[in-house]
Amino acid sequence: MTVPPEGSGPDPGTGPAPGRRPARQRKQVLLRLDPLVHDALARWAGDELRSANAQIEFLLRRALTEAGRLPGGTGPIPRRGRPSAAGEPEG
Repeated sequence: MTVPPEGSGPDPGTGPAPGRRPARQRKQVLLRLDPLVHDALARWAGDELRSANAQIEFLLRRALTEAGRLPGGTGPIPRRGRPSAAGEPEG
């Protein structure tokens, strides 16, 4: 099954909000880890209220930034969970 690109739904007026970049499709990768490394990573992620997947992405982005290799067009890590209600400050 293929997923149509963002904003190509039946209503041509739908798409990203004005002033926002269209969402890029996230890449999926299979990662094999030593079980003890995974356990330590999962504990660390839990301590920071992240999923193990979000923790891996956070650490990879930090390493890329420190090495000067993070591409300039890279957007922020997408927020997860329920969107905030209109008018309420986030955080």
